[in-house]
Amino acid sequence: MRVVVAGSSGFIGTSLVAALRGAEHEVVRLVRRRPTAPDERGWDPPAGQLDPGALDGADAVVNLCGAGVADKRWDHARKQVLLDSRTVPTEVLASAVVEHGVPTLVNASAVGYYGDTGDEVVDEATPAGTGFLAEMCRQWEAATEAAASRRVVRLRTGLVISPAGGLFGKLKPLFQFFLGGRLGDGRQYMPWISLDDAIAAIQFVLEHESVEGPVNLTAPSPVTNAEFTRTVGHALHRPTPWVVPGFALKAVLGGIAEEGVLAGQRAVPKVLERHGFHFLHPALGAAVAAAVAG
Repeated sequence: MRVVVAGSSGFIGTSLVAALRGAEHEVVRLVRRRPTAPDERGWDPPAGQLDPGALDGADAVVNLCGAGVADKRWDHARKQVLLDSRTVPTEVLASAVVEHGVPTLVNASAVGYYGDTGDEVVDEATPAGTGFLAEMCRQWEAATEAAASRRVVRLRTGLVISPAGGLFGKLKPLFQFFLGGRLGDGRQYMPWISLDDAIAAIQFVLEHESVEGPVNLTAPSPVTNAEFTRTVGHALHRPTPWVVPGFALKAVLGGIAEEGVLAGQRAVPKVLERHGFHFLHPALGAAVAAAVAG
């Protein structure tokens, strides 16, 4: 396949490009600077422009664009950046795949779509929740509507675990310095997935034309924050006695604490399992052990 990837320099994008090439697919990377390599094509999402020929011969476009949700404290301006960094590139690529006859658009989204669902099990048929993250994801997915005549896959990604980067990369130093602990009451669910499985699942949906619509990019066994904390502590041989109170998290982090840290989704990958995808790390212990070994 010839796959065009936007957001190829990010945490997931970098690994995806390597995996696709390892599987002998041809990859074209969209870059916002002047292209300097043979596999790069330029584009300017705010201007709605792509280099001529950027999508020529493409079998699929994968869009992973989006500013980091947890990179900065939320205020009105930051929320607008988070929204625009997702919807604007998506709108441009959704229109472009139709214009250039590309059969498939695989577009990023997130489990934040469901809002805070407590201990209710949610799958791809569950409607959007409430709050900023849920509304952002709803608009993000709605931005694919221009490509409704094509096969569109919307990846509702959970918390990604890998040796470096993602959730585990940020938490590992805290645990290593004996600062790991439960966040709030620890009852909020954390829908996680190993990086290996996330990349394999994206390849799976690219290669299986029967998969379309929303897809939860999560492992089949979401866990509570308390269980996650115990599992990571055990893998790193560190005690996890600390508790970070909810009010302290809200004071330090603001809105992201309430929606992204103290809230959760017990999301399961019903679509992937129905189509026969096999997880390398279906259980958290194995995923964390692999990340520690890596």
